[in-house]
Amino acid sequence: MRALLILAPALALAACNAAENSADRAADATANATETAGNAAVAVGGSIANAVETGAADLKKEVSGKPVDRDDWVGRWKGVEGTYLVVSKGKDAGTYKLEMQYTLDDKGSFDGRGSSEGITFKRPDGEQTLHPSDGDATGLKWLAGKKDCLTVHTGEGYCRD
Repeated sequence: MRALLILAPALALAACNAAENSADRAADATANATETAGNAAVAVGGSIANAVETGAADLKKEVSGKPVDRDDWVGRWKGVEGTYLVVSKGKDAGTYKLEMQYTLDDKGSFDGRGSSEGITFKRPDGEQTLHPSDGDATGLKWLAGKKDCLTVHTGEGYCRD
């Protein structure tokens, strides 16, 4: 019985010590997790800032509102079944006048603006972008194999060669 009385307080102290160690380990783990999360947030924030800066540099003309020069597209482009496109320079740098017969029944003249994608313009069928392509990308078998083309969307394209 005497041994039991001596062991009881020793066991109680050991249990308290284990509980304190567990609490310390939990606090350390929480502190480490918080620090890691903070470091990750700083790293992600830096990555986002770098991506924004790089994107802005790549698209500086777009971001600054200045049109992109597409003067090498000036001239007449032939489509299929009587469709055509004539690109002329506009009054201001990076602006263009597009004269086009874009379907068998639809014809018009539209103001365009150079962009990173091509020349953007608005027709009765909505906002459009004229972009560089080859004949295969137009989706028109009569233009397949051509190399110097402009496409509005699949099924509408114009080539020079």
